[in-house]
Amino acid sequence: MDQFKERKYSVGIIVLAVALILLVRLFYLQVIDTSYKLSAENNSKRIDFEYPARGLIYDRNNALLVYNQPSYDLMIAPYELKPFDSLELCNILKISPQRLREGIRNSYQKRRDPFVRQLSPETYAVLQEKLYKFPGFYVKARTLRKYEDEIAAHLLGYVGEVDDANIASDPYYSLGDYIGISGIEKSYEKYLRGEKGQSVYLVDVHSRIMGAYQGGRFDRNARVGQNIICTIDAGLQKYGEKLMKNYKGSVVGIEPSTGEVLVLISSPDYNPSLLIGRQRTVNYILLQQDTLEPLFNRPLMANYPPGSTFKTVNGLIALQEKVITPDTKFYCDLGYYYGRIKVACHDHQSPLNFPQAVQNSCNAYFCNVFRNIIEDSKFNSVTEAYNNWRNHVLSFGFGNRLNSDFTNELPGFIAPSSYYDKYYGKNGWKFLTIISLAIGQGELLITPLQMANMTAIIANHGYYYTPHVVKEIQGQNSIDRRFTEKRFTTIDSAVFDPVIEGMDLAVNGGAGSTAYWARLKDIIICGKTGTAENPHGEDHSLFIAFAPRENPQIALSVVVENAGFGSSYAAPIASLLIEKYLTDTVKRTWMEKRILETNLLNKR
Repeated sequence: MDQFKERKYSVGIIVLAVALILLVRLFYLQVIDTSYKLSAENNSKRIDFEYPARGLIYDRNNALLVYNQPSYDLMIAPYELKPFDSLELCNILKISPQRLREGIRNSYQKRRDPFVRQLSPETYAVLQEKLYKFPGFYVKARTLRKYEDEIAAHLLGYVGEVDDANIASDPYYSLGDYIGISGIEKSYEKYLRGEKGQSVYLVDVHSRIMGAYQGGRFDRNARVGQNIICTIDAGLQKYGEKLMKNYKGSVVGIEPSTGEVLVLISSPDYNPSLLIGRQRTVNYILLQQDTLEPLFNRPLMANYPPGSTFKTVNGLIALQEKVITPDTKFYCDLGYYYGRIKVACHDHQSPLNFPQAVQNSCNAYFCNVFRNIIEDSKFNSVTEAYNNWRNHVLSFGFGNRLNSDFTNELPGFIAPSSYYDKYYGKNGWKFLTIISLAIGQGELLITPLQMANMTAIIANHGYYYTPHVVKEIQGQNSIDRRFTEKRFTTIDSAVFDPVIEGMDLAVNGGAGSTAYWARLKDIIICGKTGTAENPHGEDHSLFIAFAPRENPQIALSVVVENAGFGSSYAAPIASLLIEKYLTDTVKRTWMEKRILETNLLNKR
């Protein structure tokens, strides 16, 4: 009996121990560990998002550029499906029966993914009338972008579905959401997107809606995105794209007094409507395969040697460092000669003073200017003088991103002295080694945006506002502070007058001037031609200009690839744009006709 009594106590202790363990586990699961509770809650509720309309985009004159059009996603509630005419549905949606079967099968695992995205308004109209025939199918309203005109594709950008990286970096997004991919759509995404709304429903085990979850306490309305007024002039943009349609290159126009981008053209371009809707992926691949590279944003990403346009900067540095004066003269005998080295120049009067050298774009003059900079006796070495020169150049915004509101802006390249040390050894290089920098060639690489900003700096006598493309955001008191702060170069304001005089002469100084064909009768345009060497074919045609000379309203850079001298195509295009912007009309129809009827797209 004692033996059985001991067994009874042992069994009792084991039972109590097991009961205690179960109680502790139950307490942990119900009170401490909430994962099962969350899982149960998630299985008993469904969140339907309400997507807001994106903000609209207007130009500086309040002309509508981008708005929204209705779009519809077809959804499947799998446990609400009942027998239906599958062939009729396939005919309406223009899909195969296999695609329908796969969609229904997938809906059991992915209950919130659209079965068919972005139904056209025409398809939706037909489906809506017959939707009662297809129980378990329902429509969720969305919006797609719509463009008032086929302009400014690179500047405006486009919208697409989020990917895993977007979702990982911002918890706001979930699968199926849209996000700005490029341009203004990307830079100002947080303003344009608005805020999603949501309705939370209580559902049964078959995902059928049983009512609002907790009385709707977690529901919220969508908030529409904020409208944006951008800085471009839509009329000028359209005209500029028309002028550039047969050329590869770019145009950037800036208002010097504000830094606002008036025009930004990358040519060839594309119709922005190609990158919306269900055909976006197909169209994107076709654009990507196009040998003319219409997706390449040349104003922000193309790097060119600035050619003779850069003589303005070298001249400013030389005047600032007092190694020349405006009256300094140098001779030119069809070029600059030093031993076996020759930098050729065209035929013009000689000798020239500084403004005349800018007017005639004399290579010999600016080789002498650069030599005076690099061999300046106040510095202990060529390297020290070069670093001083480079610091001046960097103050113009070269060699770094300008910190604009464009997301894909590249910095260009201004070689540090270590670059030359690497190739020639420390103290193993001198002025003649880098003489090509004197005329804007060699290792210099500059983007068209930086070139336009340089022109605005000259127009402003030494300062600039960071270029930007948004003028106003609905509901915001002001734009980002970085766009309203003056940024000064290392060059004194008084030094700019001789350069501006030379640029005035280049356009208005008579038939021998390099940019004579860019002149206007009643408006003083100040400009400088340039030719960027191209190792892959004919040189690129460059031109910078601002107008009027007093109180400038526009500063431009124009690059036409494989077009030769700057006076050939870049200068006339810039001149026509200035005439259009300042007078709202173009009287020189003969010049316009020549530009429009010439086609260099197939020229290499």
